[in-house]
Amino acid sequence: MELYWDEAPIHVIDFEGGLQCGIVEYGIVTVKGSSIESVATRFCQPKAPIPKNEWSIHKITTTEASLEMPFEEEWERFASIRESGPLAAHFASAENTMLKSVFPYPRKSPSWLDDGKSIVSWGPWLDTGTLYRNMRGVVGSLKLADLVCRYRLQPELDDLSAIHCPVGRQNYHCALYDAIASALLLIYYCKELSNYRLLLSEVIGRSQGSPAKRQKIEQRELF
Repeated sequence: MELYWDEAPIHVIDFEGGLQCGIVEYGIVTVKGSSIESVATRFCQPKAPIPKNEWSIHKITTTEASLEMPFEEEWERFASIRESGPLAAHFASAENTMLKSVFPYPRKSPSWLDDGKSIVSWGPWLDTGTLYRNMRGVVGSLKLADLVCRYRLQPELDDLSAIHCPVGRQNYHCALYDAIASALLLIYYCKELSNYRLLLSEVIGRSQGSPAKRQKIEQRELF
């Protein structure tokens, strides 16, 4: 039997960092339905000094991040969440690329599309950026902050970040803050912008940037 979107834990993630220095901060928000079940975040030791242009965005210094364990120590956490539910992000290709640069594959995990089927992949991802881009009649910026503002989610984001985010990391371009913002957009899309209760497979299908991939998921019983 297929799951509805609110029946499985969904793990919304965000990374700060870049190709040169690697992942220097992660944020994970696990949601089920309209509730946040858990969060996790920390700085990670960079592979190389953090470039000035990246620091200007996320404000994480090489000195403070170097005091932490490298992201490679997080294998068990990320492998476990992939087993328990699908991953999500805002324009997920960036997070997928960064995650695969450290851990090319997870453990064998449920596909979350086909009942009983297991795969060895971090995807398929739920992608809030693509979900909103694919909506009919949507115009304007698809940036995280702009969508949060457009759908009047900023007050709720501020309240949740005050509870869950570390002091000094309660702004955009902070990993947990951005993950909470993306989680709110996902919940709003599924609850407020749909006329019926969505299946998890429908949300995954709508998250695909390619029309061919969306159609394949929607008609997967034929394949």
